[in-house]
Amino acid sequence: QVQLAESGGGLVQAGGSLRLSCSASGSTGDINHMAWYRQAPGKERELVAVMGSDGRSNTVNGVKGRFTVSRDDAKNTMYLQMDSLKPEDTAVYFCRARTLIGTEWRDYWGQGTEVTVSS
Repeated sequence: QVQLAESGGGLVQAGGSLRLSCSASGSTGDINHMAWYRQAPGKERELVAVMGSDGRSNTVNGVKGRFTVSRDDAKNTMYLQMDSLKPEDTAVYFCRARTLIGTEWRDYWGQGTEVTVSS
């Protein structure tokens, strides 16, 4: 079992920055990779960024160059640095951890942290 807790959301003006954190606990050694998702009101949850177990990361086109994903292994924490925020970035942001035990994949989700960008 893996538990995830996001933090760092809030209200920010367009052009501002926020840093989200996702702290993992429990069987963190089983985590294969982690990711950030977001869900805007009335929309489906969408992928924002991925952090692989090898430290390589990637962000989706809509946030590339503005968002950066990183991690601190000593703290079992993944971060999402969000710069040049736009009103369309307003959403609840979730982190997901995917574990692989044998051949079984399993996903764990945090409760989400809300980001509101005002124009």
